[in-house]
Amino acid sequence: MMKDSISENITMLIEDTERYIETKTELWKLKAVDKSTEMAASVVSQLIITLTAFIGIIALNTAIALLLGKWLGEAYYGFFIVAGFYFLLGLILYAARKSLIKTPFYNAVVNKILK
Repeated sequence: MMKDSISENITMLIEDTERYIETKTELWKLKAVDKSTEMAASVVSQLIITLTAFIGIIALNTAIALLLGKWLGEAYYGFFIVAGFYFLLGLILYAARKSLIKTPFYNAVVNKILK
């Protein structure tokens, strides 16, 4: 009688352990799906915002280039000035890419994942 009780307890313990492992695995899967979905939604929203801002910046830069060109007498002068500004900005960003782009981007991604 005592052996039956011990073997039943062991069987129940094994079954409970299996259910615990299955539940824990399912929880990890759900957490991974939640984080993946959150990251994807964040990326999509950032892309939409960036695209909208990009279109606005293009329109603004065209207007500035045309205005400068009007002031200087030739439209293409304004476009050269605007292009030169962006060339210099690109050089500055390239020189400081680690501190201005890589590190903040890395930190944002890690914070989003670990949040």
